Amino acid sequence: MNYAIEAELTAPVYDTEVQNRVAEAITEIFPDAEPEFQHGELTATVHSLEQFSEQLHRQAILDTARGVFFDNRSGDGFSFRLKKQAAFQGLVNFVVDEPGELGVIAVRVQVEEPTVEELIDHIAPRTEDGKPVEE
Repeated sequence: MNYAIEAELTAPVYDTEVQNRVAEAITEIFPDAEPEFQHGELTATVHSLEQFSEQLHRQAILDTARGVFFDNRSGDGFSFRLKKQAAFQGLVNFVVDEPGELGVIAVRVQVEEPTVEELIDHIAPRTEDGKPVEE
């Protein structure tokens, strides 16, 4: 599927953290990201969520991801937050309430094409018995 998106990633870097480690947490989940440090946080922009989608499939958390994406949809995009601690291990773990002691990687996705729904269906397809359902 061809799509045009821009995903903005933001993660605070606390005084107790090493900046490079936080950058690694981001690139573990979003390998195309090139985090830059400014004003106490790392920011990056990516234009593909393919590897992120592959990780959602590997972890078998497609239904969870869909729920988070649809719950946080607004206009032509959606947002979500990931636990930094899990990202260090290359794992996707969504923040739904408490951010955890190391904080979060905030992700805001703007979708140009296709629609937000079609993009979500692509990166986190519907499942049945834990397996993606082909539309």
